[in-house]
Amino acid sequence: MSTALSYYFNEEHESFRKTIRQFLEAEAIPHIDQWELDGKIPREFWKKFGEMGYFGLCYPESLGGSGLDFFYDVVMLEEISKIFSGGFAITAAVQVFMSTPYIFHHGSDYLKENYLKPAIAGDKIGCIGITEPGAGSDAANIQMRARKEGDHYVLNGSKTFITNGIYGQFVILVCKTNPDAGAAGVSLLVVDLDSPGISKNKLRKLGWHSSDTAELHFDDVKVPAKNLLGEEGKGFYYLMGGLQLERLAGSIMGYSGCDAVLGYSLQYMSERSAFGRTINKFQVLRHRVAQLSAEIESVRFFVLHTCRMHADGKYAVKESSMAKLLSTELADKATYQCLQFFGGYGYMEEYKVARAFRDSRIGTIGGGSSEIMREIIAKMVIDDTNYERAESQTEESKPALETVADIFETLPARFKSEKSAGKNLNVHFQFTSDNYTVSIADGKLTVDKGLQGDANCLVETDDETYIAVETGKMNPQEAFMTGKIKVSDLMQMMAFGGLFKKL
Repeated sequence: MSTALSYYFNEEHESFRKTIRQFLEAEAIPHIDQWELDGKIPREFWKKFGEMGYFGLCYPESLGGSGLDFFYDVVMLEEISKIFSGGFAITAAVQVFMSTPYIFHHGSDYLKENYLKPAIAGDKIGCIGITEPGAGSDAANIQMRARKEGDHYVLNGSKTFITNGIYGQFVILVCKTNPDAGAAGVSLLVVDLDSPGISKNKLRKLGWHSSDTAELHFDDVKVPAKNLLGEEGKGFYYLMGGLQLERLAGSIMGYSGCDAVLGYSLQYMSERSAFGRTINKFQVLRHRVAQLSAEIESVRFFVLHTCRMHADGKYAVKESSMAKLLSTELADKATYQCLQFFGGYGYMEEYKVARAFRDSRIGTIGGGSSEIMREIIAKMVIDDTNYERAESQTEESKPALETVADIFETLPARFKSEKSAGKNLNVHFQFTSDNYTVSIADGKLTVDKGLQGDANCLVETDDETYIAVETGKMNPQEAFMTGKIKVSDLMQMMAFGGLFKKL
């Protein structure tokens, strides 16, 4: 292990790496080709995977997990991504990073006992149902309906591209419990996939052949109300938190897949001869390998840095988005270029590089496309949009902010006049106690009591909520998504908020 990598992985991590690698060599790798042909992985294998503890490395022992640190999960993801089967890797990744975390963070004791514990043990396989035929990256626009009737919800709608949807036992379903509330009407339900009224269609895919991907249809499916995750109407907010981990997992899988395909290519290049010498002696190929190696190392350490931030409890939206963008785009590029090293053999199914080429393509689409990652990054870098949790301040440095008036008095000191050139905004604030107008014109700020002039944006909330958001005691996303703060024009409000420093 290099000195640089030892900053992230200790001897215990490396010992675990050897253990899981040996397990995969004995239990998975000999069967991968057949599983690819079959289009599925036997449930018996995932039971063994769970028995080895790999589904619950970082979950508490009280739930059947091992209570280890996040870098054990990183090792697990790295190793399952190196066996030339993206379908195999994604099946486990969906279980550990994309479905069960919602039960752990937001589920009741009942849901943890009946779904999370069996998932950790390998007795149940889960999936997450976000994407619909008409809604992918635009998760707030989903059409799946969940109508409350007594002690049940009744589900109607469709989901598509659901990994583990055919052979899984439950789905974390994203649905609208209040269709008129926009993002604030989104909720999450745990749904048994054998429930009456669910029909499934297995989809044929370009890659990931060993994983099952389903289209699911829900026709008056009854789900107990106790299967609601967290609170009704907070599902979109929960998703925004959970997607960072999903994207981080995709980043780890990306650079690990690059590692595997480059190593495989180097072995081939050392054996394949042309014009009287092995092809690893040709300068153009050597330089391509050098470039790929440099890019893989750069991305690896950025992703590991982001993993460290996650392990330390940081809400690393920008870094996770950058990591996902860079790593999956690199995986697409690396497999493309490595296939070229093989010439015509790279187009043959018996060479692993062909499968790696197919499997890598989905990385830039799933879990938020590269285009969505770029838009998130652009908003944070260009528009000063802040998705991160407010940083805490010491008691000595905190201003005494007990009323709305106290907060509005701080606006001139926090105003970024250099950012306001050319902007003209007139924002009305309606509170329980009083009303305010904040005007920005040609780099100048005016704060008035009462509602003055025509507003570009109207903000309605109560004093307590506004003070909690401004002082960092409440996440602003939660306040907006749950309707505690109502905004007439969200884009104008985001532009306005970017003109002020945080308290």
